[in-house]
Amino acid sequence: MSKTQVLNERSLQLLKMLVERYISDGQPVGSRALSKDSDLNLSPATIRNVMADLEDLGLVHSPHTSAGRVPTVSGYRLFVDSLLTVKPLESKDLSRLHEGLSLSEDTSDVIGVASRLLSELTQMAGVVTLPKRELVCLRHIEFLSLSHTRVLVIFVTNEQEVHNKIIHTSKVFSPAELQQAANYLNSIYSGRSLDAVRKAVLKELQEDQERMNQGMLDAVKMAQLAFDQDNKKDDYVLTGETNLMGFSELSDMDRLRNLFEAFSQKQGVIHLLDQCMKADGVQIFIGEESGYRAFDHCSLVTSSYSVSDEVVGVLGVIGPTRMAYEKIIPFVDITAKLLGAALNPKSTTPQ
Repeated sequence: MSKTQVLNERSLQLLKMLVERYISDGQPVGSRALSKDSDLNLSPATIRNVMADLEDLGLVHSPHTSAGRVPTVSGYRLFVDSLLTVKPLESKDLSRLHEGLSLSEDTSDVIGVASRLLSELTQMAGVVTLPKRELVCLRHIEFLSLSHTRVLVIFVTNEQEVHNKIIHTSKVFSPAELQQAANYLNSIYSGRSLDAVRKAVLKELQEDQERMNQGMLDAVKMAQLAFDQDNKKDDYVLTGETNLMGFSELSDMDRLRNLFEAFSQKQGVIHLLDQCMKADGVQIFIGEESGYRAFDHCSLVTSSYSVSDEVVGVLGVIGPTRMAYEKIIPFVDITAKLLGAALNPKSTTPQ
């Protein structure tokens, strides 16, 4: 039986009031304060009994010997899953998101803008992962000779993204040979993901060289150089992490040090964000739910974003467990939709 089923309506309402008051004030909430706020006409003694029951269930605890109580991770989880009323975005905030994410056509710029807007509008930390290249599709490729064996590769992905890369070939190619190579690759690989292209090229070089003429072989070798995976790991843009220093529950120096070390090392954060790509809608990790010790006193609210109906990345807000979930959840949800729309001009801008 779930804790929601165990609790009666009165207990649930008092828990909701306690969580909302603690989120607002950041101070342990006493029975007398709940008695004044409640419209249930309950005495402080009755409320103390309810608080004791909630504490026995692990939903609240007393941080000190005082009568005041604060929510536990389980209390926040019950509140978010069953008691929370999400508020719609204010029109001025929605306008800022629309305007900010529609100004730039460059992917790196719009990713940075999304992270900054999340941070500025929530006064917490905004994080956006860069689109995963293996989920991005090749549309067109061209080769341009620079000098001797240096060749500029120009390839377009997802209809609008233009990438440039300089490769060093094993021999000098004429413009006609480069055009022939591009024509061959476009006819074979256009519309396939970069990851699929990379795997197919490797397979051809390993298994199918005997059936290929020299022009085809040269083209495939240049494609291997062009789409060779970078050593750089998938990354993210993080903005506003210093905002977290303003929250009393995160101001402990050891907690801040662990949190900022986690941000700088990135691997753990990337692993956590990658988990969010596998689920639909808004995902919320509260405290130790993340399984990542540096986030034990934080909550992470995330949503994936898509390009050409493929999930390619995740964005979110990092803040204290005492965050205004009813406001943060719609911020994250609509920003993810708008970012996907900005990266994919064929999509319809959400309202």
